[in-house]
Amino acid sequence: MHIAIVGNIGAGKTTLANKLAHHFHWEVFLEDVDHNPYLKDFYDDMPRWAFHLQVYFLNSRFRQTQRIKTLQSAGKGVIQDRTIYEDAHIFAANLHESSLMTERDYQNYLNLFESMISMVEPPDLLLYLRADLPKLIQQIEKRNRDYENNIKIEYLRNLNDHYEKWISSYKHGKLLIVDVNHLDYVQNPEDLGTIIDRINSTLFGLF
Repeated sequence: MHIAIVGNIGAGKTTLANKLAHHFHWEVFLEDVDHNPYLKDFYDDMPRWAFHLQVYFLNSRFRQTQRIKTLQSAGKGVIQDRTIYEDAHIFAANLHESSLMTERDYQNYLNLFESMISMVEPPDLLLYLRADLPKLIQQIEKRNRDYENNIKIEYLRNLNDHYEKWISSYKHGKLLIVDVNHLDYVQNPEDLGTIIDRINSTLFGLF
């Protein structure tokens, strides 16, 4: 099985991915942020580094999908933090529509994405963490990453809009939407248990 967790910056994807991997005894694949050479520069100057950042993420995510495919062939379960679909349908699309990525760069990026996506298998379950701006801002401030200090509220709002639009038309497989605005699966085991129950119900029909 392959569960992919999607959602805006600060929605709690990485924390939940680790907890679910521990619960199910599955492999976990996290987003490569700590070793990303473009991330800090991007938040300092988005138009300058948008294309570079998105190509880096696209390549990183594609390599992840190939490793996930190998693990699944060996009968192992996988929890993935963010998907290759988000790179194109959320982040690159938002940068282009916000005039932070040129038309030329965007079309070049989409060509790369289309070449890769034909070799990608969708997850068995897409788990969308829905979070409003106050929740996202609270989480971002709590983790206090230097490179996220310059994230603008408008940028987060636009990403949320793109997520809602994408999720409303998602048809690659099973979808589970979890509103995390009032959940705390770090401090409250019951909240984590509720999510696990909903995953089991959606994937396996277990209650």
